[in-house]
Amino acid sequence: MSNTVPRVDLGGIVVDLHTSTSAVDTIIDHARSAQRSGPPSDRHSPAALSVVSANLDHIVQFGNDSRWQGALGDSLQPTVPLHLASEARAGQGQMDWLTLLDGAPLVAQARRVTGRSWPRLAGSDLIGPLLDAAEREGLSVGFLGGAPQVQAQLAQSLRDARPGLQVAGFWAPAREQLEDAEQSLRLAEQVRASDTDILVVGLGKPRQELWMASYGSLTGASVLLAFGAVVDFLAGTVTRSPRWVADNGLEWAWRLALEPRRLAQRYLVDDPPGLVRILRERELLDPEPRNTLSSEPDKSDALPGFPANPQPERFVPLEAPAAVSVLVVTYNNADSIEELIDSLRGEARSLALRVVVSDNGSADGTTELLRQHPDVLLLENRANLGYAGGINVARSLRGDCQAVLVLNPDMTVSPGAIGNMLARQRRSGAAVVVPRLLEPDGRTYQSLRREPSLSRALGDAVFGSKLPARPGWSTEIEFNTESYAHPHRVHWATGAAVLIDAAVEEQLGAWDEQFFLYSEETDYFRRARQLGDVWYEPSAVMTHQMGGSGTSLSLNALMAVNRVRYARKHHTASYASAYHATVALHHLARRRKPEHRGLFGTVAAESRWAALPSGTQSHDGGENFPHGVVIIPAHNEATVLARTLAPLAPLAAAGAIEVIVACNGCTDATAEVARGFDGVQVLESPIPSKVAALNLADAATQSYPRLYLDADIQVTPAALRMTFEYLRRPGAVAARPAFEYDTTGASTLVRAFYRARRRMPSTNSALWGAGAYALSEEGRARFAEFPALTADDLFVDLQFSDAEKQIVPSIPVKVATPRTLVSLLGILRRNYRGQDELVAPDAPGPRPKSTKGTATELLRSIGGPRTAADALAYASLVAWARLRNRKPATTAHVWERDNSSR
Repeated sequence: MSNTVPRVDLGGIVVDLHTSTSAVDTIIDHARSAQRSGPPSDRHSPAALSVVSANLDHIVQFGNDSRWQGALGDSLQPTVPLHLASEARAGQGQMDWLTLLDGAPLVAQARRVTGRSWPRLAGSDLIGPLLDAAEREGLSVGFLGGAPQVQAQLAQSLRDARPGLQVAGFWAPAREQLEDAEQSLRLAEQVRASDTDILVVGLGKPRQELWMASYGSLTGASVLLAFGAVVDFLAGTVTRSPRWVADNGLEWAWRLALEPRRLAQRYLVDDPPGLVRILRERELLDPEPRNTLSSEPDKSDALPGFPANPQPERFVPLEAPAAVSVLVVTYNNADSIEELIDSLRGEARSLALRVVVSDNGSADGTTELLRQHPDVLLLENRANLGYAGGINVARSLRGDCQAVLVLNPDMTVSPGAIGNMLARQRRSGAAVVVPRLLEPDGRTYQSLRREPSLSRALGDAVFGSKLPARPGWSTEIEFNTESYAHPHRVHWATGAAVLIDAAVEEQLGAWDEQFFLYSEETDYFRRARQLGDVWYEPSAVMTHQMGGSGTSLSLNALMAVNRVRYARKHHTASYASAYHATVALHHLARRRKPEHRGLFGTVAAESRWAALPSGTQSHDGGENFPHGVVIIPAHNEATVLARTLAPLAPLAAAGAIEVIVACNGCTDATAEVARGFDGVQVLESPIPSKVAALNLADAATQSYPRLYLDADIQVTPAALRMTFEYLRRPGAVAARPAFEYDTTGASTLVRAFYRARRRMPSTNSALWGAGAYALSEEGRARFAEFPALTADDLFVDLQFSDAEKQIVPSIPVKVATPRTLVSLLGILRRNYRGQDELVAPDAPGPRPKSTKGTATELLRSIGGPRTAADALAYASLVAWARLRNRKPATTAHVWERDNSSR
């Protein structure tokens, strides 16, 4: 829709600032012009105009960061039908939108932005003038919404008050009808058959707006009015507030007093955040339209650009392009895998699908069944890698495709489901699309979730599945049935079925294997939302048999523990501690229930977590592992080297990776320990120099990428896989796995020092400090050889810009900190001596960051008394180490090493 009235953006909603007269004229002119273009039965959806009123509830429902953000259009942004089934029938007809100013808080903000007063245009105020104009112009009016008895009273009231008004009909659908696509389509056809010019839609917010966005184009009405309780007002069943109440912005209080049970949550709980949002987010927009979608509707095939299947019902091979690569992880799924494969063959009649199955060591005949399908690409892992690990193996065979679909093995895909997900992805530009999941009995499974938070964990701990109508900030689960009826953006959903745009999937890389089962999809969705939106598509239907990985007390405990691990990965230590306590509370309150018995003790006591199910380290014998080199410089590391090599040696023995231990100046059994592992290459040098050892190992291999690993650092195969996979991408130059400090047994000052260091942004974005950093061939070419410097990791870090360094979101490597203050001070002296070498006049390469920058980071990390104490401890210890390094050395420097943690 194009007009030249002023517009303001309030909390993400574009509001058109009309007077009462101009609003009525605009609406009636639109209906009249559409009427003159032909009978309603012949009209097309581009003539439709949806009129909505913006109040605080509208901001909460449709504004920025809301559940339904982007579902509606505005006068700058016409839309095509929200629901794909409606789109197909309407020929993708365009709908225009007019958003009017309603609610005293929005009126006040519009006045502040524009410098002039604007009237509040509630539907209850406009409906009288609109009906009068419709009667004069001979426009027919229909009413959708309200109870049948209320509509009967309305019919009588209209006959008495407006005998000349053409009433096209009344429709009183039940809520179940409105949430069912087929019944909504039939309802729209009934309205169309009535030749309605103006359709008053009084279904309540957000139901009325969503129904209009999805099916309004099919009704044939030229104007649709989302006017909420207007039907009740016109029928006289609800009394409007006195004029002085409305004029003073207190109509909400009047309605709350009349209907406290129905409206208390809306006015007292849901709406206040909307007020906060419009106070922060308000601006005057250009008077002329911008970013309109006025181009001709796309009449082409529903899925243009996707490869057709040259052999219907057969899956395409690895060398052929595919529309979708389907990745499935199996573990003893002989009872369900055939049904999934059969349903995918149905989808392959029209789409080129590649199907890759990663089997996690099934012992029930699953692989035997899969071998009967030669067009299924089967990867047989030799142990249970977990769900994320299995997906990561399957990714190696995704091939050339436009999207990747990750499916649980106990799914059945309904006809057209994958095509509808692709259509939603194309329509919205979504990074990820999730379908509607059905339980085995046909009921919609509540699969949609909100981002985990402390308040939501507490709400779920206290109420569980009770009080499903509670606010979104108090529950992670989306209970509202409306949310499962319409497409919209979501935070995340259960990972049983996830369609990912291929470019996004490539950029996201591997799934985080630290979770084994549960929370791996929460983490993946969080990363995906940084690249684009996640959409839910209800017309894509799949049935979930809910067998999955099974259920047991140990798996229930793992689910709870992984929620804590997720909080630790993405939040501060104090936040994660509070979250841990809340999750433990959840199971303490339900300890008498069989499915929660014993879980509180397991969740609360971290010492028990090691006994929970976890992925094997063998990784399918290395058959699908990305090749690379692990270089370990070692000087008298016999006491720790075996634990570092243990997870890597099986991959080296299988030829998947190279492991080179460069012993330098060793006088203990370091070389003998390394030779005790098959596949590990051992180099020896009499020179006790770490950088000399690194150069020696570099000269002994031609392979890339290369991980340079300290001898006392353990890296899991999962973290190694993710790091190597990232560095094999075009343009990738430097990376390291995530890390965490292990301060077990450390003194109070040592723990305070490392808490402060962890809070500093540079610690979490640099290559140094983790005892592990990796380079691609392009990255390694930045320098000829490791120079004779103490701080090799800092030297490497300085070769790359911040944008070039990638911290891989993997299972963190554990960096054991010094246990004693004396050991820490020795390490600090060594570190700062290394920094001094890099700022010397003849130092190679770029210079490290100034002390001033570090001090600024430290000050910004202070958020309270405890963090201030930690920062003071950090600053004091650093100052001592720097002062000691400035004193002239009376003896030759020695390599300070931490023996307290070995």
